[in-house]
Amino acid sequence: HTRWPRDWSSDVCSSDLCGYIHEGKRPPAKCPQCGADENRFVLMEPLPPELEAMVRAAFAGESKAAVRNQAFARQAAKEELPQVAALFKAVAEAEAVHAKEMLNYLEGEVGDTEANLRAAFEHELAAKAEHYPPILAAAVKAKRPDLEWALVRARDVEARHAELYKRALSALAGGREVTYYVCEVCGYVFEDHTSDACPVCRSGKDSFKRIG
Repeated sequence: HTRWPRDWSSDVCSSDLCGYIHEGKRPPAKCPQCGADENRFVLMEPLPPELEAMVRAAFAGESKAAVRNQAFARQAAKEELPQVAALFKAVAEAEAVHAKEMLNYLEGEVGDTEANLRAAFEHELAAKAEHYPPILAAAVKAKRPDLEWALVRARDVEARHAELYKRALSALAGGREVTYYVCEVCGYVFEDHTSDACPVCRSGKDSFKRIG
């Protein structure tokens, strides 16, 4: 980051760490609530549409880079190159930091938890109903049953994610603690307990990762 050389165009900004709201033409040198540096403050005004589209593309690129470098790290580990694997992991974390920073500038992407659950639920339904069908059809046309099966797994797991989000919305006020387990083959999510095999891809228990 560079230091701000001039006054901001807005009178209100917010810390991207704690949400503290500051009024004034310049952010404070340090956030009085969490101590964040002035460069962690974001103007509370929408971006022009063309610039927002560019930032959205940057967010997608950084997110993809993070996942890609995680895959590179796994491959390096398989080849018994731990130092290279560590580098890929470090860069993956850095790309994730960049993605999170870009997300701060995308208006309306992150709301309160109830709004986030509703948005996540709708995204999962859209993925299942709109995004996967044309890709599946193309895979079938290309006679690629391997890709077709991978897409079917992903599509079916999106429905499970939507179910979990809907359940969380209903129980938002209940405060029930849940331990989740994720199938690292297809992404299916279990609540509190697992089965002997994943219901979507049939992978065994050794493929389930405990979360929380």
